[in-house]
Amino acid sequence: MDISIEDKTICIGEGASCAGALQTALSGKKFKNCAAALVHGVLLDLSSPVPAGAASLEPVYADSPAGLEILRHSAAHVMALAVRRLFPGTLVSIGPAIDKGFYYDFDTARPFTPEDFPAIEAEMRKITTQALPFTRREVPKSEALRLFRDQGEIYKVEIIEELDAETVSLYDLGEFTDLCRGPHLPHAGLAKAFRLLSVAGAYWRGSEKNKMLSRIYGTGFADEAALDKYLHGLEEAKRRDHRKLGRELDLFDFHEDVAPGMVFWHPKGMLLRTILEDFLRKEHLKRGYELVQGPQLLRRELWEKSGHYANYRENMYFTEIEGGAFGIKPMNCLAHMLIYGSAKRSYRDLPVRYAELGVVHRHEMSGVLHGLLRVRQFTQDDAHIICRPDQLEDEIIGVMALVRDLYNLFGFSYKLGVATRPEKHIGTPEAWELATNALIKALERLGLPYTIYEGDGAFYGPKIDGRVTDSLEREWQCSTIQCDFTLPERFDLSYTGNDGGKHRPVMLHRAILGSLERFIGILIEHNAAVFPTWLTPEQARIVTVSEKQDDFARKTQARLLAHGLRAHVDLRNEKLGYKVRAAQLDKIPYVLVIGDKELEADEVNLRLRGGETLGSKKIAEVVALIQADSDEPFKQGGMSYRFT
Repeated sequence: MDISIEDKTICIGEGASCAGALQTALSGKKFKNCAAALVHGVLLDLSSPVPAGAASLEPVYADSPAGLEILRHSAAHVMALAVRRLFPGTLVSIGPAIDKGFYYDFDTARPFTPEDFPAIEAEMRKITTQALPFTRREVPKSEALRLFRDQGEIYKVEIIEELDAETVSLYDLGEFTDLCRGPHLPHAGLAKAFRLLSVAGAYWRGSEKNKMLSRIYGTGFADEAALDKYLHGLEEAKRRDHRKLGRELDLFDFHEDVAPGMVFWHPKGMLLRTILEDFLRKEHLKRGYELVQGPQLLRRELWEKSGHYANYRENMYFTEIEGGAFGIKPMNCLAHMLIYGSAKRSYRDLPVRYAELGVVHRHEMSGVLHGLLRVRQFTQDDAHIICRPDQLEDEIIGVMALVRDLYNLFGFSYKLGVATRPEKHIGTPEAWELATNALIKALERLGLPYTIYEGDGAFYGPKIDGRVTDSLEREWQCSTIQCDFTLPERFDLSYTGNDGGKHRPVMLHRAILGSLERFIGILIEHNAAVFPTWLTPEQARIVTVSEKQDDFARKTQARLLAHGLRAHVDLRNEKLGYKVRAAQLDKIPYVLVIGDKELEADEVNLRLRGGETLGSKKIAEVVALIQADSDEPFKQGGMSYRFT
C-alpha cells in the first residue's frame, strides 16, 4: 500500500511496522530521533503495524512536545526498573509524565531521599546504555490480574479491577512489567538525558485515608544540551526564589504557625507594594475608573443569590454574627453591583467603571500554599465595568490596552486565551454564547492571536486570560477579563434606555496584575529582585567614609527626600567597602559615597548597583539622574509615574 511520510510517498507491504515505513522514508539521523508514529491522530509505538488503509504516517521526534512526553513516561519506567533492582520488595503504583518531567510513586520499606539518587541514576544509566527494548503486549484482564497478584503488586491490581475492558496493555522493560496505555520509546537508549530532582510524600490516589507513598521526581530531554539548559534554569530559579530574596531583602515573611498562607509585610516590602498600589490607582483614574470599596463580610444569602455558595463555597470562609451566617468575600463583584444598584442609572451614565484594590480571602489546602504565589489572603487589582451591550466590545478593547501597557512596563511578554463555559456554571447557553462571542470579536478587532481554553471559564461567564512569560521562560496566568450577562440579571441591575424603558446592562469582571502578592512574587523572580528605580523601596543609599561626614550625609538625605526620592543613610562604623557592598547586595540603584573630598566640594561620589562609578556629582545632578531613571519606563504608551 502507498503511504505518505513527510511529503514522500512510499509503498509498504501488508503488515509493515511503523518503524519500517519511517526508516524507508527518513534519513538515518532523523529515524534515530523518532520516538513514535502518529497515524490519523493516534500515537503508536514504532513496533506497531501500520494500520490498514492508512494514507499518511507522521514521525514523532523525541524533541517534539509529544515526543518529550513519551520520552519522560519511558524514563519513569526506566527509573521504576532501577528502583526494583536496587530495593527488592518495593511496590510500584503510578508513574506518569508531567510538565517538564515525570514521577513514580513507590511503596517502600523507608521513604526515598536524595541520597538514594546516585545509585538509582547509575542503575538507570546502565539500563539506557544497554538500550533495553520496550515491548508492548495485549493480554486479557484476567491474565493481567493474575500476573500482578502473583507479584504482590496491589496497586496495579486495584487499578485493573476498576477498568471496564476485556483486555489491557502491558509494557515489558527487562524484568519489569507495567500496566500502561503507551506508547513508549522503541528502547531505553533514547532516554539517556535524565536527572532525578526531588522526593516527596504522596497519598495513594491523593486521599489522606490511604497509605503515604514515596514519590521520586525526575526530568528527561532528548539530548544532554537541552537537559543542561533546563537544569541551569532550575538553579537560576532557586537563586531567584522570591521567598529567599524576600527574607534576604527584609521585604516580607510568613508565620505559618499563626497565619498560614498570609503575608507579614515588613517596612520595605510594604513600601514597595504601596508604591505599586498608588501607581495602579492613579493609572485607573486616568482611564476613567472610579475608586470604590466594599465590606469584607456579606450575608450568606447574598452569596447564594450570586451562585457563589453553590459553585464556590469550598473556596470560601464563613463566620456567624448574632446568629446570622456571613461569607468573607473571595472577590469584590457583589459589593460593586450593590453600589451600582444604589441609584437609578441612565444609558447616558454608562459605562460605569469601578476599581478596588480589594483584600479577599480564599481557602487553599495547606499543601499548595507557596510563598506569595499561593496564599489565602491577597489583594486584587480588581475592577468591574457595567455597560450597555453596544459598548461591550469597546470596553474589552480598553481593558486590553491597559493589559498591554502594564505588561510592557514590567517587561513581560504575554499570550492570550479565551476560556469557555465550564461544566459547573450558571446562566443560559444563549448568554454564554453572547459573552464568548463578545470577547472573541474584541480580540479579532485588535488582531491579537488567542487560544481557546475549553471549559476553563468562571462559573458565571467566559473570560480572556493573559499569561505572562518571565525571564526564565515560565508562564504565569495574571490578567483576566470575564464577560458576565448572568449576575446583572440575578441582581436586577438596570438602566433607563433612550426609549424610556428598563434595560439590562452587561458586566465585565477584570483584573490586570491579578493578586498583588502573586504578581510581586513573579516580579521578584523575573528581575531577581532588581526592581526598576521607580518601584524600588530604597532608591538611594548614602554611605560615609568616617563620622566626620555624618552631618553632610544627613543633609544630603534631606535634600533627596525633599524631591520625593527615597533615600537612607548608612552611618555604621564599618569600612567603606563593606557598606558599599551591603548596598549592592540590597540591590540599591544609587549609592552616594561621601568622604573628605566630597564634603569639601559639596558633592557625592555616585555609584550604581551594577558596580559602575559615575564619579563626583552635585546633589542637583543626582536628583535629576534618579528622577530621569524613574520616569524612563513611562515614556511609552502615554503612561506617567508622576501623576498630577
